[in-house]
Amino acid sequence: MLLAIDAGNTNVVFAIYEGRAIKARWRIATDPRRTGDEYAVWLMQLLEIRGVDRKTINQIIISTVVPRALHNLQVLAKHYFNIEPLIAGEGAASYHIDIDVPDPRSLGADRAVNAVAGHAKYSGDLIIVDFGTATTLDSIDSNGAYKGGIIATGINLSLDALVNNTAKLPRIAIEVPKSTSVIGTNTEDQMLIGVFWGYVAMMEGLIARMRSEIGRPARVIATGGLALLFDEASDIFDAVDSDLTLDGLAILAERAAIK
Repeated sequence: MLLAIDAGNTNVVFAIYEGRAIKARWRIATDPRRTGDEYAVWLMQLLEIRGVDRKTINQIIISTVVPRALHNLQVLAKHYFNIEPLIAGEGAASYHIDIDVPDPRSLGADRAVNAVAGHAKYSGDLIIVDFGTATTLDSIDSNGAYKGGIIATGINLSLDALVNNTAKLPRIAIEVPKSTSVIGTNTEDQMLIGVFWGYVAMMEGLIARMRSEIGRPARVIATGGLALLFDEASDIFDAVDSDLTLDGLAILAERAAIK
């Protein structure tokens, strides 16, 4: 079995794959100071709860956009599983896609892995929208080449900025507004309308501009924690694939195993 680890800016996600199927997954807050031993104490208990024998894990792959977290995740793999982990984008786990931008090394691992998974799972030109700490929109052509994209502030960061820089605005939860009206009658409703529908309008506008610039039909694939929430309120997505990044890691690991 495969242990896929996706270390993002907010959470580190661990998933157990058997073939292309996810058997279990867990997440923990990203903390670059967390040691390999601390990861092990947490993860071993979860494996035991789910009845997964760690000896059945024979491959580990790591993707991270937090460089300081990589070493401790490698320690986890080597010391507690006796496995030299694959690193997404390196060696046998190279992406093997054309990253058609001036500095390919600047592309985040999560976005490259999404491109790999998107091209493997869907046909034609793609726009992949990933709702993470930041929201990214990436253009992948029909040959699987990464053509560029957009980085926008994540909706929770937008809300944090609004609340932290105003004296009287309260903390609210991100959810689909209960009313279809965009004219709020109290502070909380007005904040939710501004943040939520403002974000939907931004997504719709950016996607429309990307499609126009691509000049060919492009399917829009959404992933990340808030993808389903926005899918409830708009028809801008052709598919929601919450496991796209993890599936990309599984694809890279599978390709590495047959080399």
